[in-house]
Amino acid sequence: MADTDTGAPPKVVLVTASLLVAALAVAVAVVALTKSSSGQPDPNQPLALVSVPAPQAGSPDCAKLIAGVPATLTSNGKELSPRTLAEPAPKATVAWGEPDPVVLRCGLERPPDLTQTSPLRVVNKVQWLQVEQGDSATWYAVDRPVYLALTVPKSAGTGPLQTISDAVAAKLPVKPLKF
Repeated sequence: MADTDTGAPPKVVLVTASLLVAALAVAVAVVALTKSSSGQPDPNQPLALVSVPAPQAGSPDCAKLIAGVPATLTSNGKELSPRTLAEPAPKATVAWGEPDPVVLRCGLERPPDLTQTSPLRVVNKVQWLQVEQGDSATWYAVDRPVYLALTVPKSAGTGPLQTISDAVAAKLPVKPLKF
């Protein structure tokens, strides 16, 4: 009901709206103050990852590989610590570092970009298919009994790829490529 003299909304509506705006401002301020002052994600918070099709994630090959990867990785001289994954965590997946983590997934489907003419790179006896994605690259190991994906931020350098290649070569046998 409008105020009959001015046509403005009733005072109760104005007061309620003002209180709601003030409450929203306080809530925003509290959230802003409780966030990390550096603006970086909190490394103590579990890393949320989207699930991707990984039909062989539960395979013995993935279990053997995941058990054999190092606890830490080195990237441009900096040690990357392991990250806890948020639940529900994808099977056969590990991650290191922050704010842009290195993520290893095992048991994936064949990469759609893998063709007979795909440019492959051999790193420490493992054949990889590189797929660029904005500020990161995903490297698919394509010559093992299961497909692996290592997503690495462009700022990470080659250390993580070399270290994971060593673990893959040590834990999984070479298999012919499948197109």
